[in-house]
Amino acid sequence: QVQLVESGGGSVQAGGSLRLSCAASGATYSSSSYCMGWFRQAPGKEREKVAVIDSVRRPTYTDSVKGRFTISKDNAKNTLYLQMNNLKPEDTAMYFCAARAAETYLFAPCARLASGYWGQGTQVTVSS
Repeated sequence: QVQLVESGGGSVQAGGSLRLSCAASGATYSSSSYCMGWFRQAPGKEREKVAVIDSVRRPTYTDSVKGRFTISKDNAKNTLYLQMNNLKPEDTAMYFCAARAAETYLFAPCARLASGYWGQGTQVTVSS
């Protein structure tokens, strides 16, 4: 089992910044062999994958956040981060952290991240 606890959400004005954190723990968790990522869900909308970082720290982003958000992880602290700059009202959502052991035998080792472990979420609200 892996436990994930998000923090860092809040309310900011458009153009502002926030940094989300996700602390991971559990007997089976190993930062160097896990894919981790951030998802978000706004009211009435489907869950959206925001950013993913694989076991060797290669990041990918959804187009709407490229150039504004940065995903990173600190293996020593077992913590995942999402630095969000130049926030827009459309970034308003509940943000969730997810983790899953990288499936290195697949062409896309993090493809099934959404079926892994999840945190409880942290709310981000951006006002115009």
